[in-house]
Amino acid sequence: MSLEQNITTALKEAMKAKDKEALDALRAIKSALLLAKTETKDKAITELDEIKLLQKLVKQRQESATIFRAQNREDLAMPEESQAALIQQFLPEPLDENAVAQEVEAIITKLGANSMKDMGKVMGMANAKMAGRVDGKTLSAIIKNKLGSA
Repeated sequence: MSLEQNITTALKEAMKAKDKEALDALRAIKSALLLAKTETKDKAITELDEIKLLQKLVKQRQESATIFRAQNREDLAMPEESQAALIQQFLPEPLDENAVAQEVEAIITKLGANSMKDMGKVMGMANAKMAGRVDGKTLSAIIKNKLGSA
């Protein structure tokens, strides 16, 4: 089942349950998907584009919650965090740091990378291979660590 169909099904369930926070999050996803589709000429977006879109929505909500907490607005931070958690349900299962480190090792070996000069190549290939399953900061730190010790 495609992401759009999953969202529509979840949207119907949230409407039946009268879950306002879920409805807000699901409507935001659906809106972002429709906007992304209209921006492309062929009216279709790839699975990778969908993952990036969902990650962006999660990140926006987490940043908003952080700002609200800094301003002692717990009442506004809580809905943002619950929406972020709901959106994360539609993302692929994240990899743990050990799995990421093993993948990075394999990529470094494959590319023959041996210094920080090769970080861009390693990062590009790792992002393509593990898209949506690892945070960019975590990936960057692991690659720096591996290339720094190589």
